[in-house]
Amino acid sequence: MPGVGVSSAVVTAYSLRDVARILKVSPARLRYWKRTSLLPPQLAPEPGFGFRDLVGVKRLLRLLDEGVPLRRIRNSVEALRLHMPELEEPLAALALTAGRVAVLRDGVWIEPEGQLVIDFGTTPAAPSVAELPPEAGEAEAEEEESALDWFELGCRLDSEPAGFDQAVEAYRRALELDPEFADAQCNLGAVYYNLGRKAEARACFAACLELDPQHVEAHFNLANLLEEEGCNERALGHYRSALGADPFYSDLHVNLALLYEKMGLPRRAREHWRRYLQLDPSGSWAEVAQQRLRCDG
Repeated sequence: MPGVGVSSAVVTAYSLRDVARILKVSPARLRYWKRTSLLPPQLAPEPGFGFRDLVGVKRLLRLLDEGVPLRRIRNSVEALRLHMPELEEPLAALALTAGRVAVLRDGVWIEPEGQLVIDFGTTPAAPSVAELPPEAGEAEAEEEESALDWFELGCRLDSEPAGFDQAVEAYRRALELDPEFADAQCNLGAVYYNLGRKAEARACFAACLELDPQHVEAHFNLANLLEEEGCNERALGHYRSALGADPFYSDLHVNLALLYEKMGLPRRAREHWRRYLQLDPSGSWAEVAQQRLRCDG
């Protein structure tokens, strides 16, 4: 699958693949966080990530590394958006202090619900921040939250071959708890593909699309599989579906350009080489794209 190169020196918007490369996190995981509104609303001039988005993602990864469950982070962000709407970056404002999650405002620690916790102006002692109270309905959502925990574990394990088998088990557990978890189906399929278990991978991608017909990664991955098997027309259909869901996915334009060339449709291929260069002018496929356009010009 095509990689993504270094962006130009002056960057106003990062692609999802840029952020994945910079922060060493899987694109599917980033897309899931964005789709579920954990990451902030769009700040960049076109679909993508602005610099402040990167700060938020970095803080999210730090909190996860420090052992804060994803559900607690999500609950805290939602509470901040409700009770402190003036905060432009609620995710970036969260911090772990003395084993607790809180926000520092004007020198005092405040719970996301808005209650004052401790005044550092009058209390020199080390901070002792009250633990966030559970959201209403949290007990009823226990199974969903557990599925999220297993999903996050799978995401941490599936980046290296040594973790593939454990990642499979984590995604399976997530799906046992939440059978409609489309992202877990897609990620499980990707791990199966990397293990050489292509029939199981195909079944997972198909199951994901049953749950979410616009799922970009599932369309993209299934198209890759079909193209490997020589089913070019079917692959093209899935690439087009992925493009409809995310026209700013630069790697998708590379795959479409290469497939159109394979199918003897150079004019269609040139359209996607041009679009790729617009989206990622210094990417790893930029030289190839420029060469193709010169030769066909």
